[in-house]
Amino acid sequence: MTASLAERVRAGDRRALAKAITLVESTREADRAEARELLDTLLPAPTASLRVGLSGAPGAGKSSVIEALGTHAVEAGHRLAVLAVDPSSKRSGGSILGDKTRMADLGRRPEVFIRPSPSGGTLGGVARRTREAILLCEAAGFDLVMVETVGVGQSEVAVADLVDLFLLVVAPAGGDELQGIKRGIMELADLIVVNKADGDLLPAANRAAADLRRAVHLLRPKREGWEVEVLLASAAEGTGIVEVWDHLTAGAERLRAAGAFEPARADQAVSWMWSEVREGLLDAFLADPAVQAELAASERQIRAGERSPTSAAQALLARVRRS
Repeated sequence: MTASLAERVRAGDRRALAKAITLVESTREADRAEARELLDTLLPAPTASLRVGLSGAPGAGKSSVIEALGTHAVEAGHRLAVLAVDPSSKRSGGSILGDKTRMADLGRRPEVFIRPSPSGGTLGGVARRTREAILLCEAAGFDLVMVETVGVGQSEVAVADLVDLFLLVVAPAGGDELQGIKRGIMELADLIVVNKADGDLLPAANRAAADLRRAVHLLRPKREGWEVEVLLASAAEGTGIVEVWDHLTAGAERLRAAGAFEPARADQAVSWMWSEVREGLLDAFLADPAVQAELAASERQIRAGERSPTSAAQALLARVRRS
């Protein structure tokens, strides 16, 4: 079954691709074993593709920018996969998964595959299995993969370990742009785009761009010799989109010419391994009978103020080590 699914994915079968992503997102142990076999079968991962991450505060227009950029890229001959991550509710665990509806025109194109996924409570603005989904999309022949994250936050940096170039989308906000953006995510950006630079918002967009240009000069560059550009664009009107695309493709070419592209991909793969190790250790910890026997009592003691969280955590870890 796995070999057949891998063959269909390589052939560009969109239904097989959707099924494969569902398989790698499954938490059932039997499915996880099949998913591992599928991913190994599809290796080595193609390196001719371009992975672009997009982040920005809710309302900045990330989906609109993806639709405008994606349309331009498809018309230039690329095949595009969009992996959109929506926040999961901590109460119900559900997600609205509305990104696909916000990219309706793009989603109707045969060269485009859009897959919304719930974050599932994973920190960093991406879903736990986004890395696997990227590899599957590339195996299916999509040479451009865009990953739209949940939104700007203190932990909104994990996407930088998944992609080749990281684009930060900002909207004019009456001079408060820098207040709403965390320094960490600005330091990871390869390109900053001030969206909605049109109509009455154009003066505010120009001010925001000027403030951001001053700010990026004070930050340590993400890459040696790399200058972060701040561009104005309007996804609604289509202005500035060609310039954004040209900067992305030129940036990718610079990385390839400098011999930095494939080593960065290798670093992404190693980061993927360590992410799996951390998440696997947590899963094993929670599944350990010794932990399960003590966890509820420890939580009750902490809530009652009878024990410090540090003491309870160390006791639980000690039980795992003994078992």
